[in-house]
This record gives sequence, structure tokens and C-alpha cells, in this order.
Amino acid sequence: MRSLLFWSLGLFLLVAGGFGAWYALYVTTPAPGSGEVTVVIPRGAGVRQIGAILAEHQLIVNDIRFLMLARLTHAGTRLQAGEFSIPRGLRPAEVLDLLARAKAVQHPVTIPEGLTMEEVAAVFADKGWVSREKFLALCRDPAFVHHLGLQQDRLEGYLFPDTYALMRGKSGAKYIITRMVRRFFQVWNEIAVRKKSSLTRHQIVTLASIVEKETANPAERPLIARVFLNRLHRSMRLQSDPTVIYGLPAFNGNLTRKDLRRATLYNTYVIDGLPPGPICNPGRAAMEAVLNPADSAALYFVSKNNGSHQFSTTLKEHNQAVRKYQK
Repeated sequence: MRSLLFWSLGLFLLVAGGFGAWYALYVTTPAPGSGEVTVVIPRGAGVRQIGAILAEHQLIVNDIRFLMLARLTHAGTRLQAGEFSIPRGLRPAEVLDLLARAKAVQHPVTIPEGLTMEEVAAVFADKGWVSREKFLALCRDPAFVHHLGLQQDRLEGYLFPDTYALMRGKSGAKYIITRMVRRFFQVWNEIAVRKKSSLTRHQIVTLASIVEKETANPAERPLIARVFLNRLHRSMRLQSDPTVIYGLPAFNGNLTRKDLRRATLYNTYVIDGLPPGPICNPGRAAMEAVLNPADSAALYFVSKNNGSHQFSTTLKEHNQAVRKYQK
């Protein structure tokens, strides 16, 4: 019995020693190569999936020892999603520690003022952040829109134009849209304290989107907003070309008289008052222009073809300006 116990203990120590050496060899051996490699860890990835990703980039050897190391060091609960730049030549524990502590790479994506939902979706899709179709489907999903705190059935006008720092693996369509709408609410709450208008928030955003499309000249926005507000006050149709274009199923760049007569929900040559919703996503300045318009009696404006407009208070003056600048 003593002999059997001796040999059993010896065998156990031999196996344990071999296992310890096998494990120690893994822990202390750095990966081959030099330089850095970019790795994207998707949101919700477990330790096993992360190990497979790291092994695919030859940063570790992916076997049971990686799972053991993650459990023993408690690193598995601290691993982050995102895009990381990882040097080659690290030991497995160093790779785990880097993923637990490092800040993911951030990519700035700028959305200019005045883009439509479709154009916003195209910017993110072209840069590889989202599926254009999924992005637009969410923007048109009433349940999702209501969940974000809006009463409308679509997000046109509420995808706030700004520069967003995004991280690979964490920034899908739902995440990006939510950030843009939250940014809208943040800006709205900052400027709405000065709200003097009798219009609702949705009407203000709608009118701001028209102002955004009518001029790229920041100095003119308050005056253009005043023209439209004056016309609304007098029950005059807005007669804004950008609203007509927005309502067309396909626009080839040439706005015709036939287009101006076409009955759509957005043709402000045909309908009274504001269209049912925004025609683009306006920025802060356009919304502030509607909330704080210029002091003017102007009812008309026409482009001077140099980035500015001529404003008139009477139709006679306006027709003269049209003949001067457009004919």
C-alpha cells in the first residue's frame, strides 16, 4: 500500500508539474513579430470569442490556457469592446491587461447641417459604420422614435448635425441614432429657455430646416426666418423651393413650373402653413434664428447669385429684384 501511495503521489506530482510547466510556458512566452495590429472586439463578445479574434491576428495562441488565464486573473470581466491597437510581442497576460485598461480608438465623423435622413445614413454607411437600410429603417420606426422621447413617427429633423467620436465594435446604427437624438435634446434644452415663439417644438424644427436649406449665409438666417414668420402671421403661403424639392420622388436638379404646381404634402406653393415635418436636419444656428428672428417687415427674398439675398417688403419691390438678379 505504501508503495502504491508513493507511486500515485509521484505520478500526481509529475502530472501537476508537467501541467504547471505547460501553463507557465504559455503565460511567459511572447507572441512572435513586431509592430502593431488593429483589433476590433465587438460588443457582447465573450472571452472565448475574444481569444479567437486575438489568435486570428497572431497575438496569442488560442487554447484552454487563455481561458484559464482570463479566469485566474479575473480579466474576463474587464475586457472592453472597441477598436484597439495592440503591439506584437506581448505575453498573453499583457494582451489581456491592455484590453482591460486601454482606451479604444475613436474616429471623428462629422455630419454637416442641412443633410436629410438619407444623406446622414449615406455618410455613416460610406464610412463603414452602419447598414444604410438598417439606419433608415430605425429612423422610420415609430416605436423606436417614440422610445427616444419624440412624438413624431420619423427622425427627420432630429439627427443633430455635429462631430461624433465613434468606436469600432461599439457604434452600431441604434447607438449612433440615439447619440444624435440625445445631442438634439441637449442643444434644444440650451436654446429653448429663450423661446419666445408660439410655435411648437416640431414646428420650430420644421421651420428651422427650411431656413437651413434656404441659405448658407449665417448672417441671413434670422432675416429669412423673419420672412417666413411674417408670411405665416399673414396666412401667406411660404413658397419655399427647398420644400418642393423635398416632396418630389426624384429630383434631377432642375426645378420646373410643373414641379411648383405639383400637389405634395411638402409643396409650400400649394399647401397653407408649414409642411408636416422637417425637410432636413437643422443645426443650432437655424433653430436659434427661428426662436430669435430679425426685426423686419420683409415678406420676400430672392437670391443675388452670390450667396446672399435681396429682401423686399412688397410684391412690387420683389418683382423688381427678381428682374434684376434672376433675369
